[in-house]
Amino acid sequence: MSADASHPDTGPAGAAPTDTDLLEAALTRPAELTARLCDIPSVSGDEARLADAVEELLGRISAGPGPDLEIVRDGDAVIARTRLGRAERVLVAGHLDTVPIEGNVPSTRRELDGEEVVWARGACDMKAGVAMQLVTAAALRAPVRDVTWVFYDHEEVDAALNGLGRVAANRPDLLEADLAVLGEPSDAGIQGGCNGTMRVDVRTTGVRAHSARAFMGVNAIHALAPVLAVLAAHEAETVTVDGLDYRESLSAVGIRGGVAGNVVPDECVVSVNYRFAPSKSGAEAEAHLRELFAGYEVEVTDLSEGARPGLDRPIAQAFVEAIGAEPAPKLGWTDVARFSALGVPAVNFGPGNPLYAHKADEHVACAEVSAACRSLLAFLEPERSR
Repeated sequence: MSADASHPDTGPAGAAPTDTDLLEAALTRPAELTARLCDIPSVSGDEARLADAVEELLGRISAGPGPDLEIVRDGDAVIARTRLGRAERVLVAGHLDTVPIEGNVPSTRRELDGEEVVWARGACDMKAGVAMQLVTAAALRAPVRDVTWVFYDHEEVDAALNGLGRVAANRPDLLEADLAVLGEPSDAGIQGGCNGTMRVDVRTTGVRAHSARAFMGVNAIHALAPVLAVLAAHEAETVTVDGLDYRESLSAVGIRGGVAGNVVPDECVVSVNYRFAPSKSGAEAEAHLRELFAGYEVEVTDLSEGARPGLDRPIAQAFVEAIGAEPAPKLGWTDVARFSALGVPAVNFGPGNPLYAHKADEHVACAEVSAACRSLLAFLEPERSR
């Protein structure tokens, strides 16, 4: 297991420690806490054990020297918030689930390129972010802003199951805030907002015929050639939103058609993915694609709106100053968009390199987890971080 031999953790009266005991004992050791979180398997749909431990741990944190926490459970999502009457509220969210384990649990410690890392499923996506939340929650004494901590389930599967989406539908009041910080891996830097994403099917039709008498039919695959030419010639636009440059992309991601080796096909479909800047709405993105593929049948098969980072707001500027890093745009889609839909500006900020998410060699640098904790504490309670 991942526990430090120098920190033997036991439960009451020498009993075997519970999950909560092990997590609590590592609250001052961010990397160790990350490892222990990874050691509680929580593949999507199996988050209950970890959610139970986090809920109990938040209760212990609330009973400590810091501010009291109102704790709410919604399925396997856990929400805890202060009620200090501050002028601003910050929400910090992280998901508890991981993609399936790939022989990388329990965690191990390794050295890569001269630095110590936690090597495990979920290390960067995003148990290190969850550790950042819990370490900071335990360290707070008198935050200058009210804080809402959100730990949610089912992020790595179908969007309809997403725990954050469920809370937004059931209890949107729990997600009210002036700024949301999503602990997705961002190399402990700020990645503001996110691009939107849309998939459409562009369809051509023709007339079937025997390929020996192709002149009797109309080949739907051939008819798709102008669509592919448009995609091949397309130059991605870069759009500046709240000071960040979001590069768009338009790509063919799938194609299907054909009946048999001796039949001229009467239908062909190319699936197109459009990543659009958060200054565009989904409706505007759809209108753009319909104009681009005018004369063809276009069907929207998937849409997730983007999210503006809101970096023009004073509270977001204060966060940037506390972190001390130049913000970058988030080109992929994340759950920050759910906050944007609620009118809450949101940024991605968490330890870990996103390039290692979901990989067999998933890991996070121990020093980066500690640095992220210090930065978040500096924002929420500047005096305590000095």
